[in-house]
Amino acid sequence: MVNLGLQRARHGAALGTAVAIACALAGCDRETNAMPTHGATPSAQETAVIHPEQWPKLSPPVQDSPALNARLEALLASLSIEEKVGQIIQADIGSVTPDDVRKYRLGSVLNGGNSGPHGDDLAPAKKWLELADAFYEASMDTSGSHKAIPIIWGSDAIHGNNNIVGATIFPHNIGLGATRNPELIKRIGEVTAIETRISGQEWTFAPTLAVVQDVRWGRSYESYSEQPEIVHEYASAMVQGLQGEPGSPEFLKGKHVITTAKHFVGDGGTFEGRDQGDNRASEKVLRDIHTAGYTAAINAGAQSVMASFSSWQGAKVHGHKGLLTDVLKDRFGFDGILVGDWNAHGQVDGCSTTNCAATINAGLDMFMAPDGWRALYDNTLAQARSGEIPMARLDDAVRRILRVKLRAGLFEAGKPSSRPLAGQFNLLGAPEHRSVARQAVRESLVLLKNAKHVLPLKPSMNVLVVGDGADNIAKQSGGWSLTWQGTGVTNANFPNGESIYSGIRSAVRAGGGKVTLSANGDVKGKPDVAIVVFGEDPYAEFQGDVDTLEYKPGNKADLALLRKLREANVPVVSVFLSGRPMWVNPELNASDAFVAAWLPGTEGGGVADVLFAKNDGTANHDFKGRLSFAWPRTPEQVTETRGTEAPLFAYGFGLTYRDTGELDALPETVAQRRDVASTREYFSAGRAANGWTIALADGQSRQPLPTGIGATADGALKITAIDRGAQEDARLLNWSGTGSASFIIERNDPIDLQREANGQLSLVFDYRVDTAPAGGVSLGVECHGGANKCASSIQIEDQLQRAPKKEWQQARILLSCFQQGGADMRAITAPIVLSTAGPLQLGIANVRLDTGLQGAVTCQ
Repeated sequence: MVNLGLQRARHGAALGTAVAIACALAGCDRETNAMPTHGATPSAQETAVIHPEQWPKLSPPVQDSPALNARLEALLASLSIEEKVGQIIQADIGSVTPDDVRKYRLGSVLNGGNSGPHGDDLAPAKKWLELADAFYEASMDTSGSHKAIPIIWGSDAIHGNNNIVGATIFPHNIGLGATRNPELIKRIGEVTAIETRISGQEWTFAPTLAVVQDVRWGRSYESYSEQPEIVHEYASAMVQGLQGEPGSPEFLKGKHVITTAKHFVGDGGTFEGRDQGDNRASEKVLRDIHTAGYTAAINAGAQSVMASFSSWQGAKVHGHKGLLTDVLKDRFGFDGILVGDWNAHGQVDGCSTTNCAATINAGLDMFMAPDGWRALYDNTLAQARSGEIPMARLDDAVRRILRVKLRAGLFEAGKPSSRPLAGQFNLLGAPEHRSVARQAVRESLVLLKNAKHVLPLKPSMNVLVVGDGADNIAKQSGGWSLTWQGTGVTNANFPNGESIYSGIRSAVRAGGGKVTLSANGDVKGKPDVAIVVFGEDPYAEFQGDVDTLEYKPGNKADLALLRKLREANVPVVSVFLSGRPMWVNPELNASDAFVAAWLPGTEGGGVADVLFAKNDGTANHDFKGRLSFAWPRTPEQVTETRGTEAPLFAYGFGLTYRDTGELDALPETVAQRRDVASTREYFSAGRAANGWTIALADGQSRQPLPTGIGATADGALKITAIDRGAQEDARLLNWSGTGSASFIIERNDPIDLQREANGQLSLVFDYRVDTAPAGGVSLGVECHGGANKCASSIQIEDQLQRAPKKEWQQARILLSCFQQGGADMRAITAPIVLSTAGPLQLGIANVRLDTGLQGAVTCQ
């Protein structure tokens, strides 16, 4: 309608300015403003070679005193080679103890996404502080003539101190990008630093400074915007909020922490939005688009930078000397810690997670080696002694680590519990902190549709609230919220949080209205309005990668609920929770008003602040949010939209209550989807997942079973259908004991599971032992080249023999077990191969990948 066109025109000035700036950076055609293609394959002339002289020369603001420099050099000269190697290794608290720190003189520890004190992700803040003390005291132990060098603890406090129960959790970055409020961003950084210091940590792995160009990427919500100028502005504000002002007495101390600008560089522009993938941009685009946040962060005094998992033009950044040393250190003048990502050094050509001199020689200062740190320490020490890692490079890395520790005053700070703010647990989720988060929620909401001015709502109304996101703090907070994926937690785990429903209930009751929460939309009588809160379920990193931007293509329950309410003539206000803009044309059509709420965090009451007016109809708070990412017109419109078909809602779009919010009916036809093999689900509902085939093999042949029912030619293995949770949704594997045979799920074209094997993902399946094995049973994988050339397996007969008979159990085997066994996880053709020669009756169902270590079989 005309009204939508007027609204687009109103935001056209902002859009035009943004495009002009971006084009000036990236080299657009001056007449058309057409952006260069970021995702295209580079030409033959474009290689992974960097030309440092074409990158800007920066002058970071932190200046050390002669006394600090003299102290630094004296300390470095006093260290043994063993102590130096210990300083450049960071281990995860799930695999390291204070005694290990004392023995190996490790320079750092971290808590990964699913790591908590003594294995408890949900440990109270007091336990975190106690463990911080224990690590510190171990690092300061001078027995055996060791030097006292305080350890530094890194934590992913990326939207608040989101690892700690009770902490204030802010909207994820994509929502903050919609606020266009850098002063608010700085204040969020200040609050996050305070709440991080309370539990004893002094280093956060934030902010993420990716300039995302394809929102299929599972980390898109960690990005402030598709536009480099927003990322540039916010990077400076967040770094200053977290660290303080360079030169001030509290810089890195007191109520501030050390920041990490991540992930250097280009992870927001990987091909097809694949996490840990390949950025194929030209050097010019890499420089002018993807480094926008890093130049700002370094100019603001950032003391740490994390290298990217991803590649640039096929070369892994962790091994790229041109980017890590020639650009970041030499041209940008960065003199802080260049830290790796989770075992990412193992993806560099010629390296493994326990052996990688190449990445140190390329410029990395600190390995992030969560679980294989002992072997890595031994190998790195041997390489330093042999000269494979030059002593000058090792000294440079250690010098940088010590420099940051000295700047942060850690040598004088005492144990973590003795430092300012430590142990003041009443400040976790303090009212003034929650107020900042609530403001961030209000200002991040973007109104996309408001037909007939259904919003704002009067609180005196009879309000129905529905949707699985309505009373679900975990869902509204998204990934990186108490757990890595943001799953496995309930409202009770957020004692200082408020769900969106709870905020609505408070507003309506205060206004004299009536509010009802209904799981399925059924309610007695007809409400005045229905607020439906729905959207993406929590995810993090590569588990959030998608192939299409269509919202839940295989599950239209939310759409059915919207239509059900509309058919009952109930006005519908949709509150959409997501970590990226998505194709929701059917849901927009079925809504009278539609709000992009992103992932607002623990202050769900901020949504009600904007949705509801005073009883006289005047707004309490108007919508301020403007899209920091364009909203797609089609499910395939996944790359940035400048210079291509216009998006449905342009970058910078956002209605206010003054605007006419009508919207023409949108097309709901979806083009035929690509036949993409699932990389995380292999067998469910009684059949192989899309792109996979069940096969059987005996000593002579291998044959596919399209139905998953049949037998080997020699009768050694027979498969029949059985029930697990529904009719014939599982299979019974019956080995007769007359010969060796295998059950296999396979495909011809290999899939890349290297990133999934790097960390805490497991091969998981449900099983039922009807007849226990009489001999060895192997569980393995195969990779490109066939079973004889590329395979790895572990023995599981002990677990099967111990399992209670005819009761369904769950098996969980870390993918890293197969990688350690020699499988090339970059080219998996069979993610599960079950083999035995003896008799065995085994039910199997729901073969998939899943997170978590609990219950995992030990690698054998």
